[in-house]
Amino acid sequence: MRSSRRASLRLLLTAGAAAAVVVASGVVPARAISASPEKAPLFNGSVYAVAYRGSTVYVGGSFTSVGWGGRSYDRQRLAAFDASSGALLNWSPAADATVRALAVSGSSVYAGGDFHRVSGWRRDALARIDAFSGAVGSFSHAVTGAPYALAAGNGRLYVGGSFASVDGTARRNLAAFSLTGGGLDRTWQAAADDSVHALALSGSRVYAGGAFHKINGVTGTLRIAALSATSGGVFNAFRPNAPAQVNALATDANGVYAATGGQGGKVLAYSGGGVVRWTRTFDGDTVAVATLGGTVYVGGHFDRACLTNRNGSQGACTDGAVNRVKLAAIDTRGGLTPWAPQANGVIGVRALAVDRPQGTIAAGGDFTTINSQNRKRLAFFD
Repeated sequence: MRSSRRASLRLLLTAGAAAAVVVASGVVPARAISASPEKAPLFNGSVYAVAYRGSTVYVGGSFTSVGWGGRSYDRQRLAAFDASSGALLNWSPAADATVRALAVSGSSVYAGGDFHRVSGWRRDALARIDAFSGAVGSFSHAVTGAPYALAAGNGRLYVGGSFASVDGTARRNLAAFSLTGGGLDRTWQAAADDSVHALALSGSRVYAGGAFHKINGVTGTLRIAALSATSGGVFNAFRPNAPAQVNALATDANGVYAATGGQGGKVLAYSGGGVVRWTRTFDGDTVAVATLGGTVYVGGHFDRACLTNRNGSQGACTDGAVNRVKLAAIDTRGGLTPWAPQANGVIGVRALAVDRPQGTIAAGGDFTTINSQNRKRLAFFD
């Protein structure tokens, strides 16, 4: 894997001159990512969340053991491995129920999900864990519900999910906490009228996506909204309305990308002003989305990418389709790229994460093979 990354870096350097030529137009050429998965640990249960911190990859889910080097290791819904070699690390905090979201900030890994204890410590749906030792931090809150999404930045940990209060204070499906003191941020007061499934940060904005109809009672925030990173107020300039539940969000310099369910599934690219730049339709839900090098990567339940944005009963493409089995990649204009690794299973891919410095993509979910290779519920590509 290290040799392939060195080759990738050489490609990046070679592409530098070309990137300089087109930067005025805002189009940056994408570097090709291999469709062949690298070596990774094998998980005995679903992977819901993946997060990078330098050369370490953290994984959360419903698994209870991880296979590596011909042996099985106890890992209770949290694990970490080395991104360069794929080797499983000793980091092993234990959650007593599913971990659905992860975020990294400094030397801390934040976990959210259905759990009530981590390594024996009472932690109600949220926990802060030392990135090196795996020790559980003092960050402890009473959450009436479950977090589905975490994002760290602007001195805060933003939380989205299905919950009604935090520490007895009303917080409808959205909340923020101080990254330094760990307390609930009482000045950040966004509220959604239904569940929040995705969060993404971009400068002074926090993008939220989910099943809600309104945030803060503001019209035009159907299933997707842009919020102030400091107050939680809605940015009125971004009110596009999403066509179906938003399952995942990603951002880059060109705007924000939403992965949705509905009749089939879609990936929509929005400008910072909320204008739809392009739409790509699939025959099943899109559940995960990430951007790297100008390319948008998507994962989900789908088996085909539609040639147009029309689909019919149960999401079937009506104007032709090409095979894209649980994973696909889209260029800057909404066109499919040749990247087409095939994951098996019904659920397929639940999570995508990128390591921008190394040009690596990680995929987690319920699959057991990628391109017929043994990759139980985790794979990554460089």
